Amino acid sequence: MSIRVSIVGASGYVGGEILRILSLHSHVEIVSLTSRQYAGEYVHKAHPNMKGIINAKFTGDDPLKASSNADVVFLALPHKASVKVVPKLMETGIRIIDMSADFRLKSPESYVRWYGYEHPYPDLLKKFVYGLAELHREELKGAKYVSAPGCMASASIIGLAPLVKKYAPVGPIIVDAKIASSGAGGKPSPSTHFSERYGVIRPYKPTGHRHTGEIEQELSIVANKKINVAMSAHAVNMVRGILTTSHLMTDSGAKLPDIWKAYREFYTSEPFVRFMMDKTGIYRFPDPKVVIGSNFADVGFDIDPYINRIVVLTAIDNLMKGAAGSAVQSMNLMFGLNEKEGLNMAALHPV
Repeated sequence: MSIRVSIVGASGYVGGEILRILSLHSHVEIVSLTSRQYAGEYVHKAHPNMKGIINAKFTGDDPLKASSNADVVFLALPHKASVKVVPKLMETGIRIIDMSADFRLKSPESYVRWYGYEHPYPDLLKKFVYGLAELHREELKGAKYVSAPGCMASASIIGLAPLVKKYAPVGPIIVDAKIASSGAGGKPSPSTHFSERYGVIRPYKPTGHRHTGEIEQELSIVANKKINVAMSAHAVNMVRGILTTSHLMTDSGAKLPDIWKAYREFYTSEPFVRFMMDKTGIYRFPDPKVVIGSNFADVGFDIDPYINRIVVLTAIDNLMKGAAGSAVQSMNLMFGLNEKEGLNMAALHPV
C-alpha cells in the first residue's frame, strides 16, 4: 500500500518534522511540498538535516493544486489560515490532517472564548476527529478529517486523563507548562531573538492560554462531566520539549496502588506512553531531555497527602508527540496501518 502525501507549509518546523518522519515511512510517497518562502529551492535549504535524504524542491502551489494528486494532505499552516482552504479541499474528497487550531474545538463558542473570533464554518467542527490516538483511536480508524492537538494540550491531557476518569477533582486542575523555543515556530520575533530568548524562564501566558480550551474539552469527555482547568505557560531555555506539571486536588487521600491501577488500565498496550517512576538515578521523573526526537510521552506522578494533591508530570517533544509524530500516528490509523509505522524510534540522548 502506497499513500500519496502532500505537505502544505512544509518549510516550517512542524512541516519539516512531518517530512523527516515520512521520508523513511515504508508506505508513503511524497508527491508535493509547498512553501511560499522557499518555492523553487531544494528542501535542504529550509531543512539542512534532510540533505542526502530527500532531493525534492519546494513548490509555490496553492493547497488545491498541491493536493490534486494526493490521498492525504497535511496542512502545516498558521492558525486562521487552514480554515480558509479546508472547505474547498473537502469538496475534492481528499483526506485532511490539519496541524492548526482551526478545527480542534467542537463548540463554536469556544473559539470566541479562547481565540477571540467567531468560527466561519461551525458546521465543519464536528467532522474533524481530535487527533490524539490515546483517546480517539477508534474514531481515527478510517477518519477523513483530523485536527492535530496543540502541543501543551497533548502533554496535559495524556498525563491527566486516567485521573479525571477515576477521581472527582476538587476545584480546577492547575497545569504549569514549560515549553521550548521551537514551540513558537520558525518566524523570528523580538522575543525569540537569541539575546532575549537564551537563558530564560519566561512566564508568557500566566492565564488564558488558548490550549486550555482543548484540555477542558478532552478531559470533560473522559470524565463525562465538566472539568475546569487553570493553565500557566512558560518559555524556557530549550530548543525542543515540553514539561507539564499538573496539580489535581481530591476530596480524600489518593493511594499509590490506586493511581498506578488507573494509569495501567487506561494506557494498557499504548505504544507511545511510558511511565517514568524511578527511585534512583538522574531521571526519576519525566524529563523532556529523554524524549527529544521521539513520539513518546513520559508520564510520572507523586502524591502530596498533606493537602490531598496528586502531582502529574508529563514530558514530550513538542514537535513530535506534540505535533508531527502524533499527526503521522493519526495518518497510520486513518489508512489501516500499524500506528507505529515511521515512529518506532528511540529518542536522541544525550542532547
